[in-house]
Amino acid sequence: MTKFAVNGKDFETNDPGDMPLLWALRDRLKMHGTKYGCGIGACGACTVIIDGQAVRSCQVPIANLEGKSITTIEGLAPAETPTAVQAAWVAEQVPQCGYCQSGMIMAVTALLARSPNPTDTEIDEAITNICRCGTYPRIRLAIHRAAGMSASAAPVAPATTEAGHE
Repeated sequence: MTKFAVNGKDFETNDPGDMPLLWALRDRLKMHGTKYGCGIGACGACTVIIDGQAVRSCQVPIANLEGKSITTIEGLAPAETPTAVQAAWVAEQVPQCGYCQSGMIMAVTALLARSPNPTDTEIDEAITNICRCGTYPRIRLAIHRAAGMSASAAPVAPATTEAGHE
């Protein structure tokens, strides 16, 4: 039996130890915010935070999770009080299809927890998630916006175009 916490709630399972965390989240806990993308840890759609580190859940066997604390997109914040990252994602209109967004948001949340005002180089090194729609410029803007929001603890106005219109 493996015991670990997911979004602050204890979970224990008798599933085979080689079962990926992704399947435990989706099939056992019915948490569908963490997405299956590639199954080989390359795309990042399945990114969660384990003990403060962004991790590709498709690559983590549940046997390695004993005593660990996992945070999924569902555990970040209630919808009515989004985190700075989630608010920045909306303000910068990051999602296009949206499939990669939960993993991307989790990776950015972990980055900002360890580097509250990351440089573009730090972003490039830490955020290796794939966005098939190519919204990388908006993702970068949202990361910088979230860093500013976290630093000021005040809401930041929505992005505007060059003409000054939203």
